[in-house]
Amino acid sequence: MTVEKKVLTKEEIAKLQNLKTKFVELTSSIGEVEINMMAFQNKKENLKKQLSELNKEEMTIAKELQDKYGQGNISLETGEISIIK
Repeated sequence: MTVEKKVLTKEEIAKLQNLKTKFVELTSSIGEVEINMMAFQNKKENLKKQLSELNKEEMTIAKELQDKYGQGNISLETGEISIIK
């Protein structure tokens, strides 16, 4: 078996190198997007946990106030509670 070697032109080599460079840049960009998506997902999960904790705190405070004053509506502007009878 004999192997014949041929040499590519400079233009052909440049085209292939350009293609390879674009491929590397594109895959790098895809990786960056994936990393950003993971970071956003982690942030979203953390915010959901914080929201859940705020909801629990709201329920605790509402129960404390209801036990103390009865069921009613609170005006945060005036601090008045309109008791529902």
